[in-house]
Amino acid sequence: MTQKPGDARLTSRMESGCLVIGLAGRWITQAVAGQDVALTRLTANGAKRARIDMSDVEELDTAGAWLVHRTRKDLSSQGLEVELSGGPAAYRDLVATVRDHEVSCPPPPPPDNALVALLLRVGRASHEVFAEAVNMVNFLGLTVVVLLRSLIRPGRIRFTALISQMEQTGLNALPIVGLISFLIGVVLAYQGADQLARFGAQIFTVNLVGMGVLREMGIMLTAIIVAGRSGSAFTAQIGTMKVNEEIDAMRTIGLDPMEVLVIPRVMALILVLPLLTFYADIMGLLGGAVMINWTLDISFFQFARQFNASVPVWSFWVGLIKAPVFALIIAMVGCYEGFKVSVSAESVGRRTTASVVEAIFLVIVLDAVFSIIFAVLGV
Repeated sequence: MTQKPGDARLTSRMESGCLVIGLAGRWITQAVAGQDVALTRLTANGAKRARIDMSDVEELDTAGAWLVHRTRKDLSSQGLEVELSGGPAAYRDLVATVRDHEVSCPPPPPPDNALVALLLRVGRASHEVFAEAVNMVNFLGLTVVVLLRSLIRPGRIRFTALISQMEQTGLNALPIVGLISFLIGVVLAYQGADQLARFGAQIFTVNLVGMGVLREMGIMLTAIIVAGRSGSAFTAQIGTMKVNEEIDAMRTIGLDPMEVLVIPRVMALILVLPLLTFYADIMGLLGGAVMINWTLDISFFQFARQFNASVPVWSFWVGLIKAPVFALIIAMVGCYEGFKVSVSAESVGRRTTASVVEAIFLVIVLDAVFSIIFAVLGV
């Protein structure tokens, strides 16, 4: 937001181990709102002392004095010795008056009625979920806008970062995706053969494995593995950069964090997830074929012939169509949670866990939506 001349202004700097906070402009009710959050984010940064300099303050009322008092109290709670300097003595007297008349407001007592308490908790949780959903949709819209802008102007795409992310999210994920898909194919074939053998319909185990792997298991397992592996990595990487103030440094030198950090990750995942899904389908079918050959003595040639006759090609495309959408959601959630990290290592871990849970939840919800759409379309 552009500041007007005379608005409350704030600077901070280090001088010989002392954190100097410079206040300037009009610190009155109509002008201080923009500095409220900035004051709460002030930290010691290794300083032992702090000085609030009011030499350039043009006007001060009780709202501004309360912010000065709150800032002094917050810094004192961090172990700093805080002093006020500069400006007319009347300003410091006003701050002292606010301090002397400060009244702490205790939180409201919990309601005695258990039903009311339950409703309050549900209401707060619902409000938080709704606010989180709105913020996530806003971030998704911003991601799509920046992505389309980058596609229109390819020169803005950072291809080195894109190739690096494709290697990390795609090539390096092949072993775990292949192993899990192969084992799932084995499990599907074994369980299907065991149940269908009761009806003398063992040959239809091929149908079960083919439809299950191509339509659902291949893409779902791949998306869940990528969400846990790459989505969490996105959050941890961006979150660590935010803790180290590297993202603020990017903005300072004129770089857009969305273009530098988000777009390469989103594009990489959109490109590699369909390939990983195809690879998972092949490995899942291979695992099913091996188990069917072992338990039912159905040769690989018979498996291929039954598979070709019973599984339509659309089953393959149904799974593949979901891949880019899942990739966009996983990458978006991972980056979104990374930007929400606050300046602590605990926040990195908390947001990394949240990104995995949210991504897997959204993938399952979207898969259900796709299933309904394909059922309506008769695919």
